Amino acid sequence: MKSASGEFRSDEEFMQLAIKEARLAAEVGDVPVGAVLVSADGELIATGRNQREELGDPTAHAEVVALRSSSSIAGWRREGSTLYVTLEPCPMCMGALLLARVRRLVFGALDPKAGAAVSLYRMAEDPRLNHQLDVCGPVLEHDCGKLLSDFFRELRRQRGSTKK
Repeated sequence: MKSASGEFRSDEEFMQLAIKEARLAAEVGDVPVGAVLVSADGELIATGRNQREELGDPTAHAEVVALRSSSSIAGWRREGSTLYVTLEPCPMCMGALLLARVRRLVFGALDPKAGAAVSLYRMAEDPRLNHQLDVCGPVLEHDCGKLLSDFFRELRRQRGSTKK
């Protein structure tokens, strides 16, 4: 993909931006998932990070936050866009991506408990839906997965240290 400066960016470079967003989520106590939305011509449209704890909103997943952030720029349709996210989307987020007409999804770590792109469901390729999108992943799986495992390890440690 070509960036605004005319240089080509890879999926890994955009995933690194999503990882930065994930780290910001972790800093405020949210599960470290980050997302970036990129236009068809490779320009960064929006970023998002999990904000469920911060906002007290169960729908404030990184993907949904990024889609909402881009609405003033792009309207509701994201045709031709690519969403990069550090964790395979859940059914709610996959539904949002399909409704927004995102063209391509690139994810970092697999989510065997809630993944709706390849792990549990394959919503992106379901012919019964009125839109399908291309799925690529895992990309930088180790880095994305490590953020999550480190976060939950620390959370368990903190919870364990408060038990008497």
